[in-house]
Amino acid sequence: MVGLPCWAAGIMLLMSTYVVGADIDSVRLWQAPDYTRLVIDLSEAAEHQLIILKNPNRLVIDLTDVDLKTTFKTLDLSTTPIASIRHAVRNKSDFRIVLDLNSSVNPKSFTLKANEKYGNRLVVDLYGKKQAVSKTVDKILERKNRKITIAIDAGHGGEDPGALGPKKIQEKIVALQIAKKIEKLFDQNTHFDGVLVRNGDYYVGHRKRMAIAHQSGADFFISVHADAFTQSSVNGASVYALSTKGATSEAARYLASKENRADLIGGASTLSLDDKDDVLAGVLLDLSMNETLRRSLEAGKFVLNNMGRVTKLHKKRVEQASFLVLKSPDIPSLLVETGFISNPREARLLSNADHQKKIAQAIFDGLVDYYSLRPPVGTSLAGSHDKQKRTYVIARGDTLGEIAQRYDTSVSKILRYNNLTSSSIRVGQKISIPPS
Repeated sequence: MVGLPCWAAGIMLLMSTYVVGADIDSVRLWQAPDYTRLVIDLSEAAEHQLIILKNPNRLVIDLTDVDLKTTFKTLDLSTTPIASIRHAVRNKSDFRIVLDLNSSVNPKSFTLKANEKYGNRLVVDLYGKKQAVSKTVDKILERKNRKITIAIDAGHGGEDPGALGPKKIQEKIVALQIAKKIEKLFDQNTHFDGVLVRNGDYYVGHRKRMAIAHQSGADFFISVHADAFTQSSVNGASVYALSTKGATSEAARYLASKENRADLIGGASTLSLDDKDDVLAGVLLDLSMNETLRRSLEAGKFVLNNMGRVTKLHKKRVEQASFLVLKSPDIPSLLVETGFISNPREARLLSNADHQKKIAQAIFDGLVDYYSLRPPVGTSLAGSHDKQKRTYVIARGDTLGEIAQRYDTSVSKILRYNNLTSSSIRVGQKISIPPS
């Protein structure tokens, strides 16, 4: 038995549900920027109890009527607050796990019922002291000539693999690989800054994803996914914005909470409802969400057009759905299904680095095209746009090829910049020339 001191004052007990006769089939460890997650896979649900001990710091996990069928030795503890893991049988049938800690933590635990991907699980999250946010919204809003910040969210992660394709291809891996390529493209552009919502294989809650975007002062939020369907023949990419119904329900949630009212401020937004009465707050929030939806749908068209140049489209227009990850009242957002991972051909493509680059480039080009026409006030792109914005009126005998050559650009850039799907032009038509 693991030796522990007598229970003392200050010990915290956290309880869960009770069912008997479970085995620990496997254990998994995930490291996120603000917490470490230990997942214990169980054959059946089991009662558990957490006990926090100090001097030295330890966390005890007691499980009732549980037997160990795996090992903890394969877990990589190097980047976690866990120094070592000990375990022993208690009372002949119970099981105790002791986490020796390098520092104090704030533990939280919960159980998950079995689903189509996993069996019963006990999840223990270890939160450390909160770190100061290096890039605050206030600082971003005060900056002049600032960059446009794009928050890039790789769907799923950690114990949530998302959709599974042939040869065990996981959506969470594909999404992160594409997201990192998108971030790199934005970081290489002088007018943009890419921010990854998650940069490793760990899970982030849906509302936490948008909270990270807010903390980064994001002007736009884009979530990267790979679709799946029961029929493997289904294929193609899709672009989604929030549905009107989803926006209405989210507005009601925000208005119901005083804390939420004070929390509405994004990279390009100055919306605050904490000092407004209910009627005015409702009107302002409705206007904000309508404008956010309008900008999301408008940007979505540019992204969809560019996606259609590199891959087959499942839907040829921007769809709308009540995805929780898109429900920010003040940050325009899109969810991109990059293809069907359940389709063998598209699964191979989505796992291919060159195809991932094409998808990332299309998403990047779509947002750059959108912001080239609608640069936020106070950004470096807006200043460049004011200096370089040129309008050309089509004359008899003009071709897009000749116009592109004249202004040192390309036909494809002119098409994307003007959101055109055809190179056909007419006399008197006005087009905008992309900045050089």
